[in-house]
Amino acid sequence: MKKLVVITGASSGFGAEIAKIFNADGFPLLLLGRRMEKLQEVATGMENVMLDSVDVTDYKQFEKAVRKAETKYGKTDLLVNNAGVMLLGNVQNQNPQEWQTMLDTNVMGVLNGTQIVLNDMRERKHGTILNMSSIAGKKTFVNHAAYVASKFGVHGLSETIREENSAKNVRIMMVAPGAAETELLTHVTSKSALKDYAAWEETMGGVVLDPKHVAETVKFMYDMPQEVNIREVDIAATRQDS
Repeated sequence: MKKLVVITGASSGFGAEIAKIFNADGFPLLLLGRRMEKLQEVATGMENVMLDSVDVTDYKQFEKAVRKAETKYGKTDLLVNNAGVMLLGNVQNQNPQEWQTMLDTNVMGVLNGTQIVLNDMRERKHGTILNMSSIAGKKTFVNHAAYVASKFGVHGLSETIREENSAKNVRIMMVAPGAAETELLTHVTSKSALKDYAAWEETMGGVVLDPKHVAETVKFMYDMPQEVNIREVDIAATRQDS
């Protein structure tokens, strides 16, 4: 039996594609998301999969779901911290609650998941935590100030935790995608920010990244031997200039 893979934000986008590729290779899965009906859609036809409606900002709820899956499938060998929100807007007039939501989900959610599985991995001297960041974790974008802050945070915490755990043979990896066909934009409330983003997508001929290629990248990184850590991959549509 292959080892347990836990994926947050698994109901759509990158998370859903990562779930499909690991399931196809026979891994038992715990798929976490806030929308159970969406998770059930993703899991249709899959075997050895558990679903749980979890908000990653709720540590106890998150931990309970992971422990339940571990009771059935054994300890987590891969955690993909993929849950994230992107609420575009300008700091001049954006609702501060949107900043808080991004920081809570994109940073606290990643820290929560990491702590939940890390000590077991350290004890076993085996395991991988892969954090989904963004190109916005290494460079700036207009109307993305708070989002950029959260993703720079993911870049920083990932590298720090990697350093701290390298001697224990635990891998911390990070993938930083560019603009992609995901549902991230559906929660943006700023009409001007959406308009600017759409115009930017048009400069790429409307061709942005297919999440399945991000999933293939995650699988490739994980499939490396435990003693090899592909620390960071930046992946974007070829036509993305930024």
